[in-house]
Order: sequence, then structure tokens, then C-alpha cells
Amino acid sequence: MMHMIGMGYRTIKTAIGAGLAIWIASLFDLEFGSFAAIIVIMCIEKTKKKTLHSIQKKFFASLLSLILGSICFEVLGYHPIVLTLFILLFVPILIKLRIQEGFVTSIVIISHIYTVKEANLENLLNELYIIFIGIGIAVLVNSIMPSFKKEIEKYKTEIENKFSVILSQFSAFLQESEQKWDGKELVEVENILNQAKNITIQDVENHLLRKENKDYYYLEMREDQLEILKRMVDILSIVSSSELDVKQRGMLANIFQYISQHVDSGDTTIALKLLEEYEESIRETELPKSREEFEVRANLFYLNFEIKNYLIIKKNIYKRSKD
Repeated sequence: MMHMIGMGYRTIKTAIGAGLAIWIASLFDLEFGSFAAIIVIMCIEKTKKKTLHSIQKKFFASLLSLILGSICFEVLGYHPIVLTLFILLFVPILIKLRIQEGFVTSIVIISHIYTVKEANLENLLNELYIIFIGIGIAVLVNSIMPSFKKEIEKYKTEIENKFSVILSQFSAFLQESEQKWDGKELVEVENILNQAKNITIQDVENHLLRKENKDYYYLEMREDQLEILKRMVDILSIVSSSELDVKQRGMLANIFQYISQHVDSGDTTIALKLLEEYEESIRETELPKSREEFEVRANLFYLNFEIKNYLIIKKNIYKRSKD
């Protein structure tokens, strides 16, 4: 509903925060109190982590401008040329300290002192109160973050469904030489993975104390597995183009089919056991009788190697998530 009327979660938080900041500043009867709302607006970012970084830089820049600016004006006088000189000297300092993001807030703060033309304790405290109110409200409203859990779970289901289709298609490739497939699922799942990763990164940055994120590891696992699936496509095309009836072809097709039906499972024991049996049958089978049979069996062996890697990546990530 929010998106339909052009309002996102961040917009609503910013509006509430700005109003709250002005109200608190007016309770303390602060001069230039409306600037507390501007600080809130300038500090609120997409995630908690980015907001804290933004607040840190703006706070130190504002504090520095208040101290240095007050000294400049009190020593050299409240004159436009002094403000110009101060800005010219102040910007390189901010860049050196890597807090240039706080430039605008810090200049507005010192312009207040310039306007009242007196850097006494009352005026300095007035500015400090405005800074603290703005920053405090920004931290408060940004601590309320939406949960991306449902969205991430939806993406994970979509990814698993696509993987299931791809693996099932691989099985069909091995069973039928005339099988046609445009491979669109490989492109689709890559796009879904990228979208899911962007949301998961936001989720990580919204949980400052959570050092690890299982969803992020899960998506990295799927990315690694997708690379393996992509490598297998060309080899499968070569194998499926051969009319030769090789025993291992059907066995591997069954393994692919089994894996496609258990994409969402963390247990790889049965699949790895099926691959062991497959490898055993290779050792027991007579040597190839023709060049074509040799090539087909070599490619099947390569597919076996890749699908084993696919399963080991999965096994390791599920083990890691339980630790």
C-alpha cells in the first residue's frame, strides 16, 4: 500500500523523525531549532550501519566547525570574508579527516553562530543541543527497521525451484538425444540471486551485532553451485549429441533427477553415496571400445566430478550453518 502512494518505509521514518526533532527543540525553546529536523533528514540512510557512519561523520564535522569557526570569528571578526576564509581552510581539514560528508551540517551550524555574532557559552550549547537532538532522533527512528526475512525466504524458494528445473533438464539431456532447452532458467536464477543478495546485504547491515548471516552464506553457496551448473551445460550438449548407449549415462541421469528433487534439502548423504556407486561402476566397466565411447565416458566422468563439487559445496555450507 505504501509503495502505491509513493511512500517507502524510509520516507515515513524521516517524516516522523523530522517532526519529532522540531517538537523537542521547541520544548527547550532552542534558537534555530528547526535545523534539528534537517539533521535527522540528512542522517537517515537505508541501513543502520550506514546511518551510524553518517551520524559519526556529521557529528565530528559539526563539532569541529563549532570550535574552529567560533575561534575564527571571535579573533578575526564576524565578516563575510572571514566566513569565506574559514570555509576555504575548513574543507581540506574535513577531507584530511575523511569526514567531508559532514560539510553541509557543519557549515549550517557555524552560520548560526555567524548570524547571532557571538560565540558565548549559551549560543554554543544551543547548537550542541540541536546536534544532539537531531542525531538522537535519527538513531531512534532508524533503529526501527523492516524485516526482510519473508522476502529472502521467497527468493530462496524461487532459486531452489529454478535449480530443480535446471537439474531435471540435465537429466533429460542424458536420457534423450533430441532434447531441446534454451537455458533461460540459468539467466533467471542469476538475476534472482543478485536481487536476493542486495536485500540480504541490507539485512546484514540492519543487524549490527550479528557477525554472520546464514542467508548470505546460503546465497554465496548457490552462486558457486550456479557456476558449476553453467560449466556443465556444454559438456551435457556434447554427451547428448551422441547416439551411443553408455550404461553410465542412464545412471548419471538418475542421479541428476534425484538431486533435482532434493534441492531444498541440506542432507547430501544419499546423493554422494549414489555418486560413489556410479564411480564404482566406472571402475568395473570394460575399457572403451571406440574413440566415441571414450569421449562420452570421459565427459560423463567430468560431469560426475562437477556434480560432486556441487554437493560438497552444499554439504560444507550446511555444516557451517549448524556450527
